[in-house]
Amino acid sequence: MLRKRLIGTVTIRNGWAVQSIGYQKYLPVGKPECVIENLDRWGVDEIFLQVVDRSSNNLGPDIDLIENIANSGISTPLVYAGGIRTEEDAVNVIRAGADRICIDALLHSNPEEVLNIALRLGGQAVIASIPLIITEDGTPQWYDYQTKKTVSMGDGLLNLFKDGAVSEALLIDSKNEGQPNSFDFRLLSIFPEQNIPLILFGGISESEQLEKALMEPSVSAAAVGNSLNYREHAVQKLKTKLAATPVRPAFYCDKSFG
Repeated sequence: MLRKRLIGTVTIRNGWAVQSIGYQKYLPVGKPECVIENLDRWGVDEIFLQVVDRSSNNLGPDIDLIENIANSGISTPLVYAGGIRTEEDAVNVIRAGADRICIDALLHSNPEEVLNIALRLGGQAVIASIPLIITEDGTPQWYDYQTKKTVSMGDGLLNLFKDGAVSEALLIDSKNEGQPNSFDFRLLSIFPEQNIPLILFGGISESEQLEKALMEPSVSAAAVGNSLNYREHAVQKLKTKLAATPVRPAFYCDKSFG
């Protein structure tokens, strides 16, 4: 059986790791490098670094931050999101030390450039970030953080998946992001018949939720944010409770001696 991943998410704003609540309220956590070093040591399968103020401030990727993290000696694969506007931005992120990139705003503004990125880096290196909101009639809608509006899922995005330009979709429950045990599983219906691997994020914190998520055939990973950043053995405890699921087994790397 294909093993699924538990991803540790680190949100960066104004250069600091923060606890995000609905991408509207932020509480300080600490230096990003320290938070990421802990997640690496505690045994997450992948680290998702999202820098939420790069695109809104018309800034490119935070290359200095990526290089600092890559040079810190972590062994966990790193996914970077934030400020990627062009093919060259994407290439620079990978050169700086990220293993993969996650794209949001560019999916709305210039899907052709996403295709160029995939041709340059390979589709396996590209994740599509898809923030979703459930409307009053229960329909999931794609949320655009730049315009603050919801839009329907268009053929342009689906074609990126069909063409192999994007390897996975990061489905974000925008309304419940940062709220414990609140992910709305109705969001999975946005890809009812598409063979698209999904990463679920936003309001996922409890083992029961994770078990439900990881047992979904279309789900390849679950991303957890705030609840993993404070407790040293949170990853091991979660994975122990998820032993009946196809999640990768837990491990702990103590780097304090050597």
